Amino acid sequence: MSTEIVNRVANSKLVTFDLEDYYPPGERVLFDIKDWLLEGLVLREGVFREKAAQHDWSRYKDAYVALTCTTDAIIPAWAYMLLATYLQPYAKKTVSGNLDDLETVLYTEIIQDMDVSGLVDKPVIVKGCSHKPVPKNAYLLLIEKLQPVVKSLLYGEACSSVPLYKKPKK
Repeated sequence: MSTEIVNRVANSKLVTFDLEDYYPPGERVLFDIKDWLLEGLVLREGVFREKAAQHDWSRYKDAYVALTCTTDAIIPAWAYMLLATYLQPYAKKTVSGNLDDLETVLYTEIIQDMDVSGLVDKPVIVKGCSHKPVPKNAYLLLIEKLQPVVKSLLYGEACSSVPLYKKPKK
């Protein structure tokens, strides 16, 4: 007697949501200003402005740039703002921080603009294990966006998911 194998996952109403699908393409650049500081620690305004004016900013065309200083120097806000004015015509996005901060900012904007109306009262599984650098904060932001509208939230793969939330019955 042969028994037909039924793929219950394929037949379910479960919607898989993969944050990796929303990863914005483009080069990521970590711009460390420590080399523009005296002994890597002291920002001298005149020298800093001169280096900024002479730098080839066009190399950051269509890139996502994270401005940082990897030494213990105290960098005034205007220094990052000055660099941002040079990057503005070229870079897609400029942030202060590391590359994870950059990805968090990008995903924050993407998730805020996301239309989730098609997920109302549906069971949703948020896929894990991405190959692209999806920051952990993106998953938390996604929960804030999805929980008010979905029927349930799970994490992982359909065959081995972790339940996160189930809408209370009225």
